[in-house]
Amino acid sequence: MLRFMGGRMHSIVRNSIVPRSTTVLVQNVRASHGENEEPEEEFNNRYVTYLSRSDLDHWDVRQVMNRLAGVDCVPDPSIVCAALRACRKLNDYALAVRFLEVVKDKCGPKVKEIYPYILQEIKPTLDELGVNTPEELGYDKPELALQSVYDM
Repeated sequence: MLRFMGGRMHSIVRNSIVPRSTTVLVQNVRASHGENEEPEEEFNNRYVTYLSRSDLDHWDVRQVMNRLAGVDCVPDPSIVCAALRACRKLNDYALAVRFLEVVKDKCGPKVKEIYPYILQEIKPTLDELGVNTPEELGYDKPELALQSVYDM
């Protein structure tokens, strides 16, 4: 099945939309009902390779972000760095910050353990690209929040 999006033809391959011109498949197949589990290294390499393509566009990066948000795992720092570089190549600062928000959300209840580790690992890439974290931008606190009546 083919779908025209973003000026290019894309083929829909079982739970995945892949540009027709590429042979790299980005699928949401990690460990699901009765299917073989994909090794972590292969999973990471597939996403890094996909995000490092020269013909990547905004739709592709958003599609990868949605796929990673749907997978039951926190993305590896190598995938996060590749996504940040792809956002920088597209000159989309907002998408890079949004990607970091998704990574933080994927940490779930262990956000205080996992998220600092990821930030530590991707810090050189953030500095190289000039991307601030959502916390540095103040996006982790509501802008117009009032003090709770229980804290008064």
